Amino acid sequence: MAKASFTLLIFIFIVIFSNVHGMFSEYEDEDLSWLVEKDNEMNIVQNMHASMQKCDLTSGKWSYDESYPLYDSNCPYLSSSVTCTKNGRPDTDYEKWRWKPHACTIPRFDALKFLGKMRRKRIMLVGDSIMRNQWESLVCLVQAVIPTSRKTVTYNGPTMTFHALDFETSIEFCWAPFLVELNKGSGNKRILHLDMIEENAKYWRGAQVLVFDSAHWWTHSDKWSSWDLVMEGNKFYRSINPMTAYERGLMTWSKWVELNLDPRTTRVFFRSMSPRHNRDNGWKCHNQREPLEHFSHPHVPEPLVVLQGVLSRTRFPVYLQDITSMSALRRDGHPSVYAGATQRVGQSPSDCSHWCLPGVPDTWNEILNAQL
Repeated sequence: MAKASFTLLIFIFIVIFSNVHGMFSEYEDEDLSWLVEKDNEMNIVQNMHASMQKCDLTSGKWSYDESYPLYDSNCPYLSSSVTCTKNGRPDTDYEKWRWKPHACTIPRFDALKFLGKMRRKRIMLVGDSIMRNQWESLVCLVQAVIPTSRKTVTYNGPTMTFHALDFETSIEFCWAPFLVELNKGSGNKRILHLDMIEENAKYWRGAQVLVFDSAHWWTHSDKWSSWDLVMEGNKFYRSINPMTAYERGLMTWSKWVELNLDPRTTRVFFRSMSPRHNRDNGWKCHNQREPLEHFSHPHVPEPLVVLQGVLSRTRFPVYLQDITSMSALRRDGHPSVYAGATQRVGQSPSDCSHWCLPGVPDTWNEILNAQL
């Protein structure tokens, strides 16, 4: 009797095991197939990311693309000074050039994918008016997919913030052209403090992505100097080499990043100097209609050399977004005399520093998006 019971138990175990094995086999064949698809998708993303990291984004050419721009000059977040078409510029080809690296492809900007990546995150762009140029570009690339009632802009001190409410995402700009502090002293003199940064940096805390830029204000000529005195510690300088001051200011920024940010929660980029085409008294960019194909004499600006040196000594991982050489080919992309509603050649100032939008900063943001 005991033997018969034991045999019956073995029989029941075999039947149950067969059924369970059949269930797992079915899952392996069907229900778990999504894991393979996810693995494949992840491999594609990882391979693309690895490719972007290995790719020299500075080596490439501008290619005319009829499918561009990705938005138009009616974007409500654009400053009037960069809406060149509205200001009377007769050509629009400057909106249709896409940067194509030789060794890889920069993905076309997808607003919903970007917002998905940045859900519940803050991305802050810190710098001067060229960085505001880039901020306006990024906001315009994103805003069209968001209903009017679900987006807003707020202001706080030197910052302005675009809120995508349903994604709990903020795209912020912080005005800090030197990164370090420029304060008023006795006699209303402008004092640049090379070793003070907290009055600006207090706005940067808590952002998950920080994009910095600082160069133009350090290179203004004596006539348009941005400061009256330079101070470091207890020492005042009435005259100092601008690149020496720039390096010391960047070192203060570098130390702040190292001491205050966590690479596990914050990604930091530093965008290189945006080129100016200001020779010939600011008329070098006027009436330019297409990009240069190449440089006869390639030149690395001194601020970029200084920046590369500081970043090489920074212990926090900072990604250098080098847009200088690719943008230097785009002398056609500036507002020139179309920075205002009325223009007279030879009488209106020609802006060869900022960029028309849509335009060149859209490419900077497509690169930033790919690197994120």
